[in-house]
Amino acid sequence: MIRNVAREIAMHLCFELSFTDLPVEELLDQRLSGPHFDALSPEYEVYGELPGPTQRNYIRKLVSGISVHSYELDQYIEKYAKGWRFERIPLVASAIMRLAMYEILYMPEIPDGAAINEAVEIAKKYESPEVVRFINGILGTFVRAELADDAPGRAFVPAAEPAKAEE
Repeated sequence: MIRNVAREIAMHLCFELSFTDLPVEELLDQRLSGPHFDALSPEYEVYGELPGPTQRNYIRKLVSGISVHSYELDQYIEKYAKGWRFERIPLVASAIMRLAMYEILYMPEIPDGAAINEAVEIAKKYESPEVVRFINGILGTFVRAELADDAPGRAFVPAAEPAKAEE
C-alpha cells in the first residue's frame, strides 16, 4: 500500500470522527481490521488491501493527531474560509483540510506542497470542482499566511484551545 492510499483511508476515518462517539483508538482498532476492509472493498478501491505495519502506523498517527488537534485545525479552516461558517463546509472537505493541515504543522518530513497536492487529489474523488478549488485555496492561503516567515525547522505555536468544563 502506498502513502496516498493510506492518506485517503485516514481521511475516511477523520470524516467518521465528525459523527462517532467511539474513542479514537477504538475507532482505529475497529476500522483497521480485515473484516472492515473486506466489507468496504467492493465499494471503495482503497480498501482492497489491508495496510502493512508502516502504513497502519502512519494512519494511526494522522487520525490520532487530528483528533487531538481538531479544535486548532478547525480554527484555521474557519479563519481562511472567508465568507463561510465552519458548519457550512462539507464534512468530507473539512476532513481533507484537517488532514493536510496536520501534516503541514506536525509532520515536517512531509513537504507542504505534497500535503496540499495530495489533499487536492483526494478531494477530486469526493467533491465537486468548486469545493476542490475551495480546499486548494484555503490550504494555500494557510501555508502562505501562517508559515511564510518560518524556516524549514519552523517553531509552530498552536492556537489555544478553549478551557474545558470540569466533569
